[in-house]
Amino acid sequence: MNELLALADGLTPMFEPVLAALAGAALGALFFGGLWWTARRGAASSRPALWFFGSLLLRTSIALSGFYAVAGSHWDRMLACLLGFVVARVVVIRLTRPPPSPARPSREARHAP
Repeated sequence: MNELLALADGLTPMFEPVLAALAGAALGALFFGGLWWTARRGAASSRPALWFFGSLLLRTSIALSGFYAVAGSHWDRMLACLLGFVVARVVVIRLTRPPPSPARPSREARHAP
């Protein structure tokens, strides 16, 4: 049993950046997914400024608290968390992109030769 605990202690430092990156990805998905949701709700609201400002405060406070909790006083964990956050931004942008509109034929293609 002690051998397993010693092995787990040896592996934990290796997985800290990976876990920090996953936590950063979760924070990024929450932040940018919340931004997308706010943009959709705020545009249809009678009080869009309240939606956008309230969402900004909530999303920023969650993200900063998460960064602080994950990183502690370790710069490498902060960097991994930030990397996960940026990767989540790219993923959320790709997932929330509107579908491409059908290609319209050019003016020349509508004329017969």
